[in-house]
Amino acid sequence: MICDEIQDFAAALPAFGALAGLDLGDRTIGVAVSDTMRGVASPLETIRRRKFSLDAADLLTIVQKRQIAGLVLGLPRNMDGSEGPRCQSTRAFARNLSRLTDLPITFWDERLSTVAAEKALLEADTTRKRRSEVIDHVAAGYILQGALDRLRNL
Repeated sequence: MICDEIQDFAAALPAFGALAGLDLGDRTIGVAVSDTMRGVASPLETIRRRKFSLDAADLLTIVQKRQIAGLVLGLPRNMDGSEGPRCQSTRAFARNLSRLTDLPITFWDERLSTVAAEKALLEADTTRKRRSEVIDHVAAGYILQGALDRLRNL
């Protein structure tokens, strides 16, 4: 089930259960997960993209293993708020994924999440090589944390 509004997503969720945040890129998918009380997002891993069926299988393995209750996909809007080709690609991914799972899926504006993740990693004095390895799932953590904060204030 795809929920365009965060309020609909909140209504579709069980009272407790972890959420997963996804930062969809052309070559990778950053994955972050929350605790069951939905207070804190933690970066988990980066999946190297191959083709949809393999990517979805990897994601659904994480969902099952971590008992995920819902998915938050970063929606890469343009800086003016409009939606471009990357948003269409993200929405198509969500539609295809919704055919494979009954979990509620929503979108969260991910503008500048990668910039924030990069800045945090720079402040932590992370090497360039290590930053390139973790940037996607750290950005997914920023996306998920934004959605968790909003859900807490509904």
